[in-house]
Parts: sequence; structure tokens; C-alpha cells
Amino acid sequence: MPETLSEFDGCDLLARLFRARGYAIKRNQTFREYGVDFHIDGWDPKARVGFEFLTSEDEDHDDLTLEEYKTLCDAQRRGELALFIIDEVEPLSEKDLAAEAHEFLDEMAAAATARLKRGSRKAKKAVKKKAVKRAAKKTKAAKKAKRRRS
Repeated sequence: MPETLSEFDGCDLLARLFRARGYAIKRNQTFREYGVDFHIDGWDPKARVGFEFLTSEDEDHDDLTLEEYKTLCDAQRRGELALFIIDEVEPLSEKDLAAEAHEFLDEMAAAATARLKRGSRKAKKAVKKKAVKRAAKKTKAAKKAKRRRS
């Protein structure tokens, strides 16, 4: 049977993995947003990405209620933040935790890439729209000039 990680060891592993992916993780921060107030194990405020390892060892289940968890899930669905939350209910080995964290981080990278592509498509459409407007103005001005000459 694989050895179960403590919260301390699990959070150290997660901090290393998130930092390796470019996140500026700050440990043991107070999170106060959306009416939720709890101590988050790792958080990058600029990227709005973090992790929480829920254990009875640190009384995390009392710190983050089910309602608060649902509120954070709603914010995550809206794309306002991304939280990797692990609960000790299912014991994890270091290997299992790393695999789940990599899967989460891969999903975050894919979502960021998709947002960039959508943004570049929108930017291209805006540029095209401006070009069409400029062309229309030029055409209109040319027609006015032609009428004046006539």
C-alpha cells in the first residue's frame, strides 16, 4: 500500500510543482474574496491560481465550509480563479498527488491557450472591422469628391 502524504509534505510537493509551471505561489495566505475567508495553502494572486489540501490535521474542513467551497467552484466555472483542492478523505501517495496536480496544471495551460486564441480571433476581427470602416470612409469620400467635380 502506498504511503499517505501528510498535509505538510503534500503542500510542499504542490508548491514545487506549481512553481515549476511558472506560478508565483505564496504559502499559507489568507484568502478573502466572494464572501469566503480561509487560509489557503498556496496562492498566486496575480495568476489567480492556487491549491488547498484539506485535512483534519489542520482543521481545514472547519476553515472552508461546503457553502464556501461551492462559492469558489462557481467562481472557477466563471474563469475568475483556478483552485486545485485535495481532500484527505481519499489518501494519496506522492506519485498520485503529483499526477493529479499535473493533470490540473495541464488543464490550466490548455484553458489559457484557448483564451489567447479566442482573444487573438477577437483582435483580428476588430482589426478587420476597422479596416472595413476605413475603406468605407475612403469610398464615401471618393464619391463625394467625384460629385463635386461633376
